[in-house]
Amino acid sequence: MAKLTDRFLAALRLEPGRKDRLVFDDACPGLGVRVTGAGTRSFLVQWTDPATKRKVREPLGVWGAITLEQARAAARARLGAVARGIDPKAERARRRAEAEAARARAEREKREAAFTFEKLVADWEALHLAHRRPRYRDEAARAIRFGLAELLKLPAARITKADAVAALDRIAKAHPVTARRTMAYARAAFRWAQQRGRVADNPFQGLPLAAVKSERERVLNDAEIAELWTAAGTQPYPWGPFFRMLLLTLQRREEVAGMRWSEIAEDLSVWTIPGDRMKNGKPHAVHLSAPARAILRAMPRLDGCDFVFSTGRRRRPAPGDDGPVPISGISKAKAALDEAMREARAKAAQEARRAPAAWAPWRLHDLRRTGVSVLARLGFDSIVADKILAHRPARLQGVAGIYQRYEFAREQAQALDAWAAHVTGTGGRNVVTLARRQRSS
Repeated sequence: MAKLTDRFLAALRLEPGRKDRLVFDDACPGLGVRVTGAGTRSFLVQWTDPATKRKVREPLGVWGAITLEQARAAARARLGAVARGIDPKAERARRRAEAEAARARAEREKREAAFTFEKLVADWEALHLAHRRPRYRDEAARAIRFGLAELLKLPAARITKADAVAALDRIAKAHPVTARRTMAYARAAFRWAQQRGRVADNPFQGLPLAAVKSERERVLNDAEIAELWTAAGTQPYPWGPFFRMLLLTLQRREEVAGMRWSEIAEDLSVWTIPGDRMKNGKPHAVHLSAPARAILRAMPRLDGCDFVFSTGRRRRPAPGDDGPVPISGISKAKAALDEAMREARAKAAQEARRAPAAWAPWRLHDLRRTGVSVLARLGFDSIVADKILAHRPARLQGVAGIYQRYEFAREQAQALDAWAAHVTGTGGRNVVTLARRQRSS
C-alpha cells in the first residue's frame, strides 16, 4: 500500500516478468490502481460483499481520463453505499436495466404511434388483399376507411374494444348489415396484423354486437315481381335492361353490372362469369333464358366497349385509363325504379277504385332470395337453386361435396327458363309441368 499521488502514479512501473501490478491507496482504503505492461493506470474500488464475504472489484476509470481526487470521491461513494447495505455494482446494473427498459418502451411507443389503424389497413391492402378477389379487396378497404374513419388516425395497438363498439354502433343505428360487414373486415385486418406481430390484441374480435346480426328475409310477392318487370321496361338504357337482366339471371348486382360481351356465348345461350369476378373465386356458367337473350339482342353495342351495360367513359380518366367503364350510380337508378313501381301501383289501384297496397322497401339482393323461393314453390330442387346462385349446396357439404361433381347444368337451365316464364307472366301451367319433369328426370 502507498499514499497515491500524481507523482507516484507517473513513476509507477512493472517489475520485470510481471503482467500487471495493483497498488492500494493509504489515504482512501479500498481505492486501488492497476498498472499494465502498456503503461495504462486504471483506478478501481474493492470491497467485501457482506453476504458472500467475497472480494468485489469495480473499475472507476483510467488515470488521465479522471483525476486521482475524482477516483477517491467515486470510491468513497461506493464504499459508503456498501456500508448502508447497498451493492453499488448491482444498483448500477439495475439502473442500467431500467434505463434500457425505458428506452425500449419509448421506442415501442414511438413505433406504435406511427403504426396507425390507417397504416394497418394500407399494409393489409397492399400485402394481403392484393391476392384476394378484386371486389373483396376494393370493398373491404373502402368499408373500413368510410365506416371507421374516426379510428384511422389512432395507433392501432391502442384501439380498445370500447372504441370499436362505439364506432360500429354508430353505423348499426342506420345500417345494421353494413355494421356487421365492416366489423368482419376490420376483424380480418387486425387478425392479419396480429399474426405478423404488429399488434397484440384484436379489438374487433368477439364483440357482443347483437344489433348488427340482423338477417334479411324480404321476398317479393308475385304482384311485386310483375310491377318490377313492367317498371324496368319503362326505364331507358342501361338501367331498364340491367334491372331486367338482374331479375332473370338471379346473379349479384356487381356481377351483372360488370357483364361483358366476351363472356357471353355467340348464340347468347350461356354467360360465363370468370372466377376473379365471383365471390367464391370460381368461374360460374349462367343459362340465359329466352327473355334474357331477347334483351341482349335489343341492346346497343358501344364502339370499343366490351361491357354490356355502360355509361360511357370516365369523366376524369387517369393516364392510360380512358376506356369505357361499367355502369355506376346503381342506388340512384334503383330509387327511380322504386318510384316508377309506386306510380304504377297507385295508377292500377285508382283504376280498380281501391286503395294501393302498402309499399315495402326492398333491395336488389332480395331478388336472389325471391327467385329461389319461387323455384322451391314450383318444385325445383334446392341443390339446383344453390347452383344457380353459385352457392355450395347445403346437401352437398362434407364428403358428399367431395364426391358429387355434377353441376346440374341442364336442371339449372330448366329452372331459369321456368323462372323467366314466371317473371314475364308467360308461364302458367307450363312452369309447373317443367318443374315436375325436372323432378322426375
